[in-house]
Amino acid sequence: MKQTENHQKISKNKFSNRRLLIIDDELNMRHMLSALLGKAGFQVETAEDGCRAIQMIEKIEYDFILCDIKMPNMSGMDFLKSAGDKIKDTTIIMMSAYGTIDIAVKAMKLGAYDYISKPFKTDEILITLKKAEERKILKQENRRLRKHICNIEDNYNIFNMVGKSKTMVSLFKRALKVSQYDTTVLITGASGTGKEMIAKGIHFSGKRSKMPLVSVNCGGIPENLLESELFGYKKGAFSGANRDKKGLFQEAEGGTIFLDEIGELPLFLQVKFLRVLQENEIRPVGDSRTNKIDVRVIAATSRNLEDEVRKGVFREDLFYRLNVLSIKVPALKERSEDIPLLCEHFIRKYNKKLGKNIRRIAPSAMTLLMNHNWPGNVRELENVIERTFVLAEEDVLFPENFPPGLGVKTEGDEMDDLFTGYSLKSAQKVLEKRLIIRALTETGGNRTKASRLLEISHPSLLSKIKSYNIIM
Repeated sequence: MKQTENHQKISKNKFSNRRLLIIDDELNMRHMLSALLGKAGFQVETAEDGCRAIQMIEKIEYDFILCDIKMPNMSGMDFLKSAGDKIKDTTIIMMSAYGTIDIAVKAMKLGAYDYISKPFKTDEILITLKKAEERKILKQENRRLRKHICNIEDNYNIFNMVGKSKTMVSLFKRALKVSQYDTTVLITGASGTGKEMIAKGIHFSGKRSKMPLVSVNCGGIPENLLESELFGYKKGAFSGANRDKKGLFQEAEGGTIFLDEIGELPLFLQVKFLRVLQENEIRPVGDSRTNKIDVRVIAATSRNLEDEVRKGVFREDLFYRLNVLSIKVPALKERSEDIPLLCEHFIRKYNKKLGKNIRRIAPSAMTLLMNHNWPGNVRELENVIERTFVLAEEDVLFPENFPPGLGVKTEGDEMDDLFTGYSLKSAQKVLEKRLIIRALTETGGNRTKASRLLEISHPSLLSKIKSYNIIM
């Protein structure tokens, strides 16, 4: 009796607000189970046979059902067959004084979770329900995790990345090809261009996608802590190390580690990191032994590592070991035709995040965005869109909604942004492309109106759009 009371105390909070239906033709059994399970915290209801139970489950969704097998009008087995999808998320436990192994197996094939033979001890029913509850929680957690993983894969899969310019399409193809192998990848590009997004795309499009992706900003961790963070440490390795601790490489076991701003790695750690790449092993701080690891390395930097090698601040052998496959992410000003597409992406994102209903960006405002230099690249564009969303009061974003000075340039800035070098032929192509994009933006993509603004024929405009690979 004392043991039963303990089970009830333990279970009461666990089963609070859980709906439970008892289906049994014996009145005494219904009363006994109702009293026992009511004390355990369940909201209990009863039915005298399967027919009555079918009526009840059509109105109410139960978390658990205790069902006798042998009953008049409709047996427990017939109830399982008739209930069908109405009880797909309900945990069902069958009960019978006439049970056999064959009956139990048949009941489970029809969707029952467990089977209890009558007469049973009160502890037995509570323990069975406790196990069923733990199983239910585990299934819910698994569903949540699967959904979370699917959301991550949807967001970061290379096929879902934003960019239609020739440069980005080529980059995505290269990244997709790279994702199928475990080769080390070095991603270069200015700050804010989306290097981490490319790294995530490579991971979630490859065979390691179900395993961890651990991101580390090498410039964001103090130099004296970086080694222990990356490789872990043994108890007693230094003051405060009162237990063994796994490093980030071990956390990424089987998956990928993304080392952002690898150019910030101090020289003394570059030697140890080189060994990781060569031998696939790490040595925790304070340990005399090395540990084998299975981790793919993707590194990124906004620095020119070849210049860093010449200066003597980055090891040449590490650079070559990292630079097996390189991907350079272009600055936003080098792929301005992607700006309208990126804006559409951010409009969808912040409509959902901020609960707004912005429909579009006015052509005059889009012209400002197209003309802006974007020194902060895609990150700056996203920040501008978010800021504008917060302040906007209408469903269309106009120039006055954007920060003052956006898109305003000096003549020298404009020339530098358009082209480099001295080739008149190349400059003409760059200028033509920019003017065509500007005209199409101004006219909302209307090619007939754009050809009038540009003072060229419609067929000529179509030919240049194709030649310059302009996608609007």
